[in-house]
Amino acid sequence: MNRRNFLKFAIYGSIVLAGSYPVLIERNIVLVNRYKIPIPKLPAAFHGFTIAQLTDVHLGFLVSESFVTNIVNTTNQLQTDIIVCTGDYVHARNTKEEIDKVWPILTQLHAKAGVYSVLGNHDHWADTNRSLYWLDRSGQNIRHIHKTIYRGTDKIVIGGAGDYWEDELKIDSAFSNSNDVESSSVCRILLAHNPDSIDTKFHTSISLVISGHTHGGQVVIPFLGPPVLPVHNKKYTSGLIKTPKTQLFISRGIGWAIYPVRFNCYPEIAVLELVNPALLSAPKNLSKTI
Repeated sequence: MNRRNFLKFAIYGSIVLAGSYPVLIERNIVLVNRYKIPIPKLPAAFHGFTIAQLTDVHLGFLVSESFVTNIVNTTNQLQTDIIVCTGDYVHARNTKEEIDKVWPILTQLHAKAGVYSVLGNHDHWADTNRSLYWLDRSGQNIRHIHKTIYRGTDKIVIGGAGDYWEDELKIDSAFSNSNDVESSSVCRILLAHNPDSIDTKFHTSISLVISGHTHGGQVVIPFLGPPVLPVHNKKYTSGLIKTPKTQLFISRGIGWAIYPVRFNCYPEIAVLELVNPALLSAPKNLSKTI
């Protein structure tokens, strides 16, 4: 090979490699990312409480059952206090096939204080009734209801909204009878697939909303951010965001939608550690008992 042909080969090879990286490489590297979430009203007994979040799995084209099984196994091994799943478990529309493949895998999730799940728009687009069937059968259903987790006399309340696009949200009714929904003294955590949900009208005081749907944009251009975000509020990308109503955490999720690529936006299993800022700043007792 002469110098000229070598240079051509190197250039074309670099172009192919650069083009294949977002499709074949980064899209398949799932990170476990840990986040500290400060919640001022968090009860002392829940300081350090951990939540693993799975979202936007999108089983289907380019996301295999074995891939999802590995995600579930990894999540179980994290041994967090609870696991939450925030929708879009399948990819295709108008078919039950993917629903019946993904849910037997998701039912293998387990955590010390339970697994709690809601649906996303893709789950409704595939088949609403079948998705609701599996959500109930899994024992993970938190849609339109709430459950209370106790540690001694302290408690937090987990509730779930319906999908913003394809269902009724029912945020207030989900938390009804949870010790006065407008009380700011109760730590409530809402699972809502689409982060636009928090810009709707509701009266319940909520400490944290956990969402997905955006995939972090999938492609994040340095200094510019993601060019495509499937939300009305373009501030809702990923990570922890403070809003006028509450705190919002958005995971980048696992799978893909719109286009099967990821660039500068790795898939993630998010692990949230809830902390009370007052306890973080409290002086430590350095005395020893002899």
